[in-house]
Amino acid sequence: VNQAAKWFHMTAGKNNIPLVIRMIIGRGWGQGAQHSQSLESWFAHIPGLKVVMPATPYDAKGLLISAVEDNNPVIFMEHRWLHNTFGEVPEEKYKVPIGEAKVINKGSDITIVSHSYMSIEALKSAKILKKHNVSCEIVDLRSLRPLDVNTIITSVKKTKRLLVVDNGWTKFGVSAEIISSITEKIFSDLKSAPKRIGIEDVPIPSTRALAIHSYPTPSKIINAVSDLIGVEINLTEEEKKQDPLDIPDQNFTGPF
Repeated sequence: VNQAAKWFHMTAGKNNIPLVIRMIIGRGWGQGAQHSQSLESWFAHIPGLKVVMPATPYDAKGLLISAVEDNNPVIFMEHRWLHNTFGEVPEEKYKVPIGEAKVINKGSDITIVSHSYMSIEALKSAKILKKHNVSCEIVDLRSLRPLDVNTIITSVKKTKRLLVVDNGWTKFGVSAEIISSITEKIFSDLKSAPKRIGIEDVPIPSTRALAIHSYPTPSKIINAVSDLIGVEINLTEEEKKQDPLDIPDQNFTGPF
């Protein structure tokens, strides 16, 4: 952060630091406050660093190749729960451009912006909301720095509403940057004030009974969408079961 991010600029472009740092972040039963957090906003705050956070196996490979071939330092952050996901990944070499977000679900009523594991939760929420006649467009950021504001703007201009689901804390975080960018650029296009949800503003508890209330879940996302569009959405008991129990899958029994 203090050397690699600045070296290209301090040497007037004469020297590069082609460096990739992979980090595992995110929730995990029993991991405690020090190991269950998401600190991407720390790194995205620093000029000279690129920060990427894939949500799918395809993007993970493509972004990692792009990061390795980049001449400047890249922070490659992996949410531990994504290590249990599966998807089609070509054997041949390919790259996903750093700095390009992707619309992973088309919709017309509201734009949900997310990244990393929260994109998976956003997709679960959109599937449920579709049954309640609410159409969600989901923008998966993939890269936090550089941030693809234009893709978000294009979506919000269409839906007129914005919900940002943060992978970390909302205060001074990624969601704050996105909402400020949108309100500065297209405030008059919005039908309602943007909303953000993220981790509760406390250190992450170790006990599952408390930890399950600390993170954004499909239920919390759906409630936020309900507030933004002004429509009451009553979830069935089956739909409420979409909220995870702070374990990656039912076969994981935890470290303790």
